[in-house]
Amino acid sequence: MVALDAGSDLLWVPCDCIQCAPLSASYYDTLDRDLNEYSPSLSRTGKQLSCSHQLCKSTTNCKGPEEPCPYIVQYKSDDTASSGFLIEDVLHLTSASKNSTPSSVQASVVFGCGRKQSGGYLEGAAPDGVMGLGPGEISVPSVLAKAGMIQNSFSLCFDDNGSGRILFGDQGNLAQHSTPFLPTAGKYVTYSVGVERFCVGSSCIKQTGFQALVDSGSSFTYVPTEVYKKVVFEFDKQVNATRINLQQSSWKYCYNVSSWELLSIPTIKLMFPLNQSFLVHKPVFSESLNQKYTIFCLTLLRTDDDYGVIGQNFMVGYRMVFDRENLKLGWSNANCEDNGNGKRVNHTPPNNGSTSQLPTSEQQSIPNTHAVAPATARNAPSKSSVAASRQIPLLLCLTSSLLLLMPLLILSC
Repeated sequence: MVALDAGSDLLWVPCDCIQCAPLSASYYDTLDRDLNEYSPSLSRTGKQLSCSHQLCKSTTNCKGPEEPCPYIVQYKSDDTASSGFLIEDVLHLTSASKNSTPSSVQASVVFGCGRKQSGGYLEGAAPDGVMGLGPGEISVPSVLAKAGMIQNSFSLCFDDNGSGRILFGDQGNLAQHSTPFLPTAGKYVTYSVGVERFCVGSSCIKQTGFQALVDSGSSFTYVPTEVYKKVVFEFDKQVNATRINLQQSSWKYCYNVSSWELLSIPTIKLMFPLNQSFLVHKPVFSESLNQKYTIFCLTLLRTDDDYGVIGQNFMVGYRMVFDRENLKLGWSNANCEDNGNGKRVNHTPPNNGSTSQLPTSEQQSIPNTHAVAPATARNAPSKSSVAASRQIPLLLCLTSSLLLLMPLLILSC
């Protein structure tokens, strides 16, 4: 089971572990089965990447061209990293298209044999590994597209219950909204977009534009401080509930409402160039304290950086299309149980297991939203401090015959 992270490139899994997170289900509250550790010696098709391979970027740490290629991924959270060596092995996929029966497909991919993890990864942020989905040439979408197996695009879909799926090769539909990706120093090394303004209720606020990373590896959404102040001021003005202070929470705009009050929560909307609008389906997190009272919080966080992060909580209810071929982000309302062709997706894992969410503090009560901070990408803008509260929320099963390909590839639990 791997966590999805559009903010980094490498797929890595725990492997011949020296220092890894516990893999026993009993260690976590939200897992109903043990996690797995990959072992190269048990794979008939796996082989180590040598230092002479074109995807080996760590030649300075190599003693010779035929030595195993080492890797280390440093994330922006404090002391959070994964290291080991690179492996090439076969991913067993299942093709599925609208007009044909499923068939078996095999794809050779490169991933990290993660022998040693640190920081948030030892605390359960992604105990069974991370699938980096970034634009780098080593990411799974890049490898599949280069091999001609898919269009150079993929989509993510998130349900409000924390489940979801990824569809490789998906370029969306004609009715979707879209906005272009923005380059960093002339190169497309992240999925960055330009937000023109925030709208709260019927009020679109001046001077609330900013550049943002679109990152499924972040549970929550961050905006620059000056934008944050304007948005929360307008939100607070429009909410007809009593604001409260939850001292241990990173969310500062929380409210207590009685069950008999008629609650009015203003809508939150992002506006992109060419009047492309993005309505946030779930801008608040709520928790019932008892039959009489409910607490809800605006799940928007501030950052001291001059750019923001559009995290998973803003993506809920959408089919988010990362169209790398046409360099644009697309979105449309979606039922994540539907694979985009009118077919429902079976989310049941092998061996009759059930879908499990990542065991992070996102599963806990509101006051603990600041706890885990795993993975801001190494290739994010260098000033990043956004990772202070990041979590990787969505787990997907990565096992034989569990991925579906279409010219579209579906990875689902």
